[in-house]
Amino acid sequence: QVQLVESGGGLVQTGGSLRLSCAASARTFTNIAMAWFRQAPPKGREFVAGINWDGRTALYSESLRGRVSISRDNAKNTIYLHMDNLTPEDTAVYYCAAQPTALLPVTSPDYDYWGQGTQVTVSS
Repeated sequence: QVQLVESGGGLVQTGGSLRLSCAASARTFTNIAMAWFRQAPPKGREFVAGINWDGRTALYSESLRGRVSISRDNAKNTIYLHMDNLTPEDTAVYYCAAQPTALLPVTSPDYDYWGQGTQVTVSS
């Protein structure tokens, strides 16, 4: 069982930056792939970035590449998402997801564990 708690969301102006955090409670965090998704109604849940269990492989949404960076600290059971040059189109609820796997899934059905989400609002 993996429990995830996101933090770091909030209101930011266009062009600003944010760093989201996701703390995981798991017996074996190092065997878990982690990812960030976002959802802005009425859109579905969109992959933002993912990182494999040892942090050596990261994948990004093509639409966000260059503006976001994902990292993990296995000693703290935490992953991070740093976002730069935010625009109102980035306004969404951002979710942390986890899956015990050596792979790095990029679709939401491949993740069994989810956080509650953290709201990011970018004002124009």
